[in-house]
Amino acid sequence: MGSEENDVKLRILQAAKKLFAQQGFNATTVRQICEEAGANVSLVSYYFGGKDKVFEALFKEYFPRDVLEGDQITRMDPVSGLKLLIREITAYRRREPEMISLLQQEIVLQSPRMNKIQELTMPIWILLRDWLKLGREQGVFHFRSLDHTFISVIGSILFHNKTYYFKQLLDNQEEDQDSIVGDLTTFIFQAIGYKEQS
Repeated sequence: MGSEENDVKLRILQAAKKLFAQQGFNATTVRQICEEAGANVSLVSYYFGGKDKVFEALFKEYFPRDVLEGDQITRMDPVSGLKLLIREITAYRRREPEMISLLQQEIVLQSPRMNKIQELTMPIWILLRDWLKLGREQGVFHFRSLDHTFISVIGSILFHNKTYYFKQLLDNQEEDQDSIVGDLTTFIFQAIGYKEQS
């Protein structure tokens, strides 16, 4: 594949990412994507096989599959694992806000594309649930319901961003990633009743 072909494919993906995040998948047309990308409409079919395949390609291109995989990750203790997950998802949210917006939309709409998203994200959520469960069993986390805690932690991590809806209520101060990760980690660890073992 030549560099020009790669460039066109990347432009199409970047345009789709922007438009899907702004308008939603269903409201975005192939023509709009190609206009944004400065590409011929036929190239979406040629390179990807249609709009649905562009959606799948976005998650293959822009989803960090390798960060939370491997034996060393699955063997981490619950505290280290949860801290890593908070840090990595926060970094991804800041690096790829359009992908997070798209992911949130698809979750809320319970779209038919959820299966593709779940293939990529479910291993991460399984790790989170396992770390919460193990931490409770080891006595370092103290919470009543694993299910409720699991969903609340996901909500805190994944949906913790400044949305337009709440803009008028926020100070809208730009904060560095380390401060956000620190605040989020403190909030979640207090919420799950983290007790350091002596």
